Amino acid sequence: MKTLYVGNLPWSTTDEDLERAFSQVVEVRGCRIITDRATGRSRGFGFVEVDDADGERVVEAMNGTILGGRQIIVNEARPRQPKY
Repeated sequence: MKTLYVGNLPWSTTDEDLERAFSQVVEVRGCRIITDRATGRSRGFGFVEVDDADGERVVEAMNGTILGGRQIIVNEARPRQPKY
């Protein structure tokens, strides 16, 4: 499974919107919009999970496309850094 970072999302984007957009290109295994814990508002980015074999193709197909009027950024997610 490959996790892709999706940035520059409109604040109104839902998990379903993200899944709908990416499922036009690939079978989506999971997706989530990251929200602020205090307000519950979107933080403007999310993650999409796809099969390993599809990762690079999806990045090429989706990076720079328009979603909700904004040009999104798509790349392979980096491992989470520990907080100190």
